[in-house]
Amino acid sequence: MKLTVNGQAHAISAAPGKRLLDTLREDLKLTGTKEGCGEGECGACTVLIDGEAVNSCLVPTCQAEGTKILTVEGLAQNPRWRKLQKAFLECNAAQCGICTPGMMLSACALPPQPTLQQIRVGLAGNLCRCTGYVKIYDAVKKALG
Repeated sequence: MKLTVNGQAHAISAAPGKRLLDTLREDLKLTGTKEGCGEGECGACTVLIDGEAVNSCLVPTCQAEGTKILTVEGLAQNPRWRKLQKAFLECNAAQCGICTPGMMLSACALPPQPTLQQIRVGLAGNLCRCTGYVKIYDAVKKALG
């Protein structure tokens, strides 16, 4: 099957039930996408598929064929998203780093100049045990606001 990940086309072979998370990490060596719970509850594995934030641990790879997938590694290719990465560093929004890729990708799915409420709702599917969320919200607001 063919996948477009971070703007690059890939031809891969995957078992019918293989998760997109595993394909990204194992086959394409894009290890920035993290596995937290493996049940779609924590958001650590969030990627964008055609601009929509999804939990890659719940998506069979075959369902992603023909879509455009963006992982955390692809953020550096876009000036808007580089600004988001910089804001996470400046606001100390990244601590242990497990939730950070998913938080950033969920933020990428937000509208331009999101309100605090839109940020909270947009990031609600991502769990963080280190920062208490305020620094993350600050970083997203700084980068996108």
